[in-house]
Amino acid sequence: MSSRRSSRSRQSGTSRNISDEQITDLVSKLQQLLPEIRNRRSDKVSASKVLQETCNYIKNLHREVDDLSDRLSELLASTDMDSDQAAIIRSLLM
Repeated sequence: MSSRRSSRSRQSGTSRNISDEQITDLVSKLQQLLPEIRNRRSDKVSASKVLQETCNYIKNLHREVDDLSDRLSELLASTDMDSDQAAIIRSLLM
């Protein structure tokens, strides 16, 4: 992979190279952030698997944000804006 990456950098004219050690460090940091991988017993996970799981995790987070946003919109639409409940919701959003 290193030789392919180096040749691509030369072809694209990129003068800034990232070392294999830096890539390994970044993949390791990603791995620590992902619950799906972090909870596994094995420390050996391929970089491609970490990247794939990262993409899946981000997609799931987007879905959760969308769902929570929809639920909040429904809640706000069904709440009297002068009620104590509405005041609590507004304080949480600020």
